[in-house]
Amino acid sequence: MMKSPLRVVILGGGTSGWMCAAGLAGGVKLGQPDSLMDVRLVESEEIGTVGVGEATLPQIKEFNDFLGINEAEFMRKTKATFKLGIEFRDWGALGNNYHHPFGAFGMPMAGVDFQHHWTRANALGKAAPLEAYSYAIQAARGHKFDFPSEDRQSIKSTFSYAYHFDAGLYAAFLRDYAETRGLKRTEGRVKNVTLHSDTGNIRSLVLESGEEIEGDLFIDCSGFRGLLIEDQLMAGWEDWSKWLPCDRALAVPSERTADFHSYTRSTALAGGWQWRIPLQHRAGNGYCYSSAFITDDEAYRTLLENLDGAALMEPKMLRFQAGRRRKSWSHNCLTIGLSSGFLEPLESTSIYLVQIAVTTFLQLLPSGKAIDPKLADEFNRLIDREYQRVRDFLILHYYANTRTDAALWEYTRHMSVPDSLTHTIDQYRHRGRVPNYKDGLFSPPSWLAVLNGQDVVATGYDRMADNMDESTLIEKLETMQGRIRAGVDAMPDHADFVADYTFVPPSKAMMSEGAAK
Repeated sequence: MMKSPLRVVILGGGTSGWMCAAGLAGGVKLGQPDSLMDVRLVESEEIGTVGVGEATLPQIKEFNDFLGINEAEFMRKTKATFKLGIEFRDWGALGNNYHHPFGAFGMPMAGVDFQHHWTRANALGKAAPLEAYSYAIQAARGHKFDFPSEDRQSIKSTFSYAYHFDAGLYAAFLRDYAETRGLKRTEGRVKNVTLHSDTGNIRSLVLESGEEIEGDLFIDCSGFRGLLIEDQLMAGWEDWSKWLPCDRALAVPSERTADFHSYTRSTALAGGWQWRIPLQHRAGNGYCYSSAFITDDEAYRTLLENLDGAALMEPKMLRFQAGRRRKSWSHNCLTIGLSSGFLEPLESTSIYLVQIAVTTFLQLLPSGKAIDPKLADEFNRLIDREYQRVRDFLILHYYANTRTDAALWEYTRHMSVPDSLTHTIDQYRHRGRVPNYKDGLFSPPSWLAVLNGQDVVATGYDRMADNMDESTLIEKLETMQGRIRAGVDAMPDHADFVADYTFVPPSKAMMSEGAAK
C-alpha cells in the first residue's frame, strides 16, 4: 500500500524559506503520485525580510549544483560576482591588513602540512609573508578571477570561490525553481497556531483569512521572532552576546564604483566593523556594531561617511542578539535561518547555516508521519556543532586584537572565551597546529589566515619538517611563490570575467523575452 506523503509546512519566505523550499523540491519529487512529501510555504508580502545577506562561502556552489542550477544564469539573475575570500582591515591592530582566502596556503611537502615548513623557514628569515603562498589571496589582491584547475596536482587547484549576490533576487530565483517543481505557496499572515493536546506538537496554522493549514512537520523560517519554535514550543535561547557583543547593524546599498574586487571587505571601526560587498549593479554596505559602545547616530554618520559611492537609500536598521536556539528541532518543528540563531555576518556564515540545516534535514528525512525523536536528537547535535565552531571562529577575530583606541576592543581582548577556543590558540602558538574537522565549517587555512593575520605567532612546528634540508626547503618555497605569481598574472580581470561569463547575446536575449511573452 502506498503511503501518503509527509505534509511539510514552511513558515516564512526570504532567503532561508526559499532555500529550504528549493532544497526540498530538488531533493524529492513533489506533486507526483509516489512523492515522499507534500510541501507548502506560507508567507506574507506584507512582512518584510532582512535580505542583506549578500556574501557567501564556497559551500553555496555545492548547494546550487545539487539543485542543478546553471551558474551563469544564476549569476545574471541575482547580479552576482565572484568571491575569493574576505579582506580584513584594521583587525588585530590599526593599519593591519590581511585576507581570509577560500583556498590553501601552499601545498603539503614530504607529508607535512605547509604551515610547518613555512614556520621553520620564517624562523630562519628565509620565507615570504604567508599570504604570498596563497593563490586565492594573490588573485584577490590583483582583482583577478578564473576558475580553479581540475588538476589536483596543480597549484592552480588550491583555491575555491563563492559569490556575492542580491539576497532578494536569489530568494525570487529559488521561489521560481521550487514552484516549477511542485511546491505550493500560500499568501497570508498567521493569526493562530493550534497544537495537539496530547503531544504538544503543532497541528495547524490558522491564517487571518480563516484558512487552516495542517501539517505533519513544520519548518520555522519566520526570522528573529521564531513564531513557532519559540512562541509556541519555547525551545529556549542560548545567549552568546558576552563573546560577540555586536547587537545592531545598519545596511545600505550604494552606487557601483570602479573598485570591483573579488572579495568582501571588512573594516574594523571604533564600535564594530563595516562591510563592503561588490555586486554587478551596486555595492552592499553595512555597519555591524555594539550599542553598548557606540550610539545609533554615531553609527549612522560613520557608515555614510565611509561609503565608496553615493548611498541609494536610507540605511536600514537591524537589531539582534548573538546566540542560538537550545533546540533547533523540537516536537514536530525544526527551525532554519534567523529563527534558529544569529551569528553576525563577519565571516558570511548566515546562508551557510541555512544550507547545512536544509541538507542535514534531507539526510534525516522521516520515513513516515510518525517522526522518530532520534532524528530530532541527531539534527540538534549536528547543528549545535556547526554553530559552536562558527562561534569560536568569530570570537577569535575580536579576542586576538591589540587595539587600544576604543573600549570595544579593550573589552574583547580581555574577555574570557570558551575553553575550546583557548585550546585552539594554545595549540597553534606552541606547535603550529590548527583544527582540521572531519565535518563542520572552517578548515585549517581559515584558522591560519586569522591567527597569522592578527599576529598570533606559532613558536613551534611539526619536527618532521626538519627532515627536509634547508636549501631544498627554500628552493621549493621560491618555486611555489613563482608559480602562483605567474598564474595570477595570466588570470583575467574580475570585472571582465564576470561581464563575459554572464553576457547574453542580443539574439538569445530577444528569444528569451519572446518566450516569456
